[in-house]
Amino acid sequence: MTKIVNHWIGGKTVEGASGTYGPVTDPATGAVTTKVAFATVDEVDAAVAAAKDAYATWGQSSLAKRTTILFKFRALLDAHRDEIAGLITAEHGKVHSDALGEVARGLEIVDLACGITVQLKGELSTEVASRVDVSSIRQPLGVVAGITPFNFPAMVPMWMFPIAIATGNTFVLKPSEKDPSASMKLAELLSEAGLPDGVFNVVHGDKVAVDRLLEHPDVKAVSFVGSTPIARYIHTTAAANHKRVQALGGAKNHMLVLPDADLDAAADAAVSAAYGSAGERCMAISAVVAVGAIGDELVEKIRERAEKIKIGPGNDPTSEMGPLITKVHRDKVASYVEGAAAEGAEVVLDGTGYTVDGFEDGHWIGISLLDKVPTSAKAYQDEIFGPVLCVLRVDSYDEGVALINSSPFGNGTAIFTRDGGAARRFQLEIEAGMVGVNVPIPVPVGYHSFGGWKDSLFGDHHIYGNDGTHFYTRGKVVTTRWPDPADAPAGVDLGFPRNH
Repeated sequence: MTKIVNHWIGGKTVEGASGTYGPVTDPATGAVTTKVAFATVDEVDAAVAAAKDAYATWGQSSLAKRTTILFKFRALLDAHRDEIAGLITAEHGKVHSDALGEVARGLEIVDLACGITVQLKGELSTEVASRVDVSSIRQPLGVVAGITPFNFPAMVPMWMFPIAIATGNTFVLKPSEKDPSASMKLAELLSEAGLPDGVFNVVHGDKVAVDRLLEHPDVKAVSFVGSTPIARYIHTTAAANHKRVQALGGAKNHMLVLPDADLDAAADAAVSAAYGSAGERCMAISAVVAVGAIGDELVEKIRERAEKIKIGPGNDPTSEMGPLITKVHRDKVASYVEGAAAEGAEVVLDGTGYTVDGFEDGHWIGISLLDKVPTSAKAYQDEIFGPVLCVLRVDSYDEGVALINSSPFGNGTAIFTRDGGAARRFQLEIEAGMVGVNVPIPVPVGYHSFGGWKDSLFGDHHIYGNDGTHFYTRGKVVTTRWPDPADAPAGVDLGFPRNH
């Protein structure tokens, strides 16, 4: 019997009323295992209304109450991490260990939210004038929404809602319709932790649900992670409807390898960063830029390692890489490899014909490695979001930096070198929001913020960390003068207040 995933509104499961459902497949078998209800405008409105009603009390609740609930949620999340990882593997396809890592990184932001009391402390200046004090505070926005991608169905929502609800907002989540079950489990655990009904809601669906959240007058802010074209659309549409927006887009992350680098360490890092989670990561390294004469040796080291990766079902403990999420996506990824030679690249490894015995209908693709890729090739220009690594050759550090900075994306980048001076120059000169020095995937820890530059971010705020707290709150400054009991009435004064 096919499982049905419905909505979570007002603290309970609500059966979809539209009659429209999307298929959810097991990527390892290609079989449809689940149907997810697609929300109508009325159902989105019901979720927003539940969140608005809950905000009337949640927004005024004490920090102690909010953090107590989040601590309970953290304990439940920790206890159920294996179950959540299993849901991710079943619908996304990533190997179980990778899914567990995703839950752990999401839990890191829950930790941050549990300590939100420190980040919400205001400021006070006394005696700015005679008996005049000025204080600044931060207050929640109201109802906020999150629209999240398929590649991290637990982690990315947890980059958003823990901080949003800790700061006093209520939340409506629209997760990817391709792997919706993890979000429902998170909703159940939040309810079990004691979160009041309506503070956290989940609506599933397609563009109808997304557009209604972007237009709804009671939604004050929208957080998004996904591709650059959709991020641009989210930003433009939400901003036109007077909402605060943080929209994180796509990437083409480069790894610059200097001639002095430890090539074994660089090859290990390139393989891990390019092919982990089957390349379905916005922080994946998809372009290695080899400087000088090291290119041939580096490519050979990468090839040797890549060929040993064990590809199989995500629930097989021996698998190191799973399938891609859908057949359509698998075929799109394959098309970049199939057209690479005609565009001037050298195909070192071609994974397009890969299958797994006993799982022939799964969405399989093997490891692909393209060398001497011209910058004009589609495999270089586009975000492929699959296990395809491009190697480009340059003659110097300066040429490498110029190549990377010419990319329209600016999400993350890395340099591999033993030269501290070169590394320091790189971190200052490179045009990207996140930089790794001998670290291939420089995803910041929870108390720093995640976000890129250029076409990788639309809006002013990065996600989580201090930026997350600022995004989900707004500042207020209060200037206060209390009369001294000994004062006589001052009378009317039509001039500017005297500060000196």
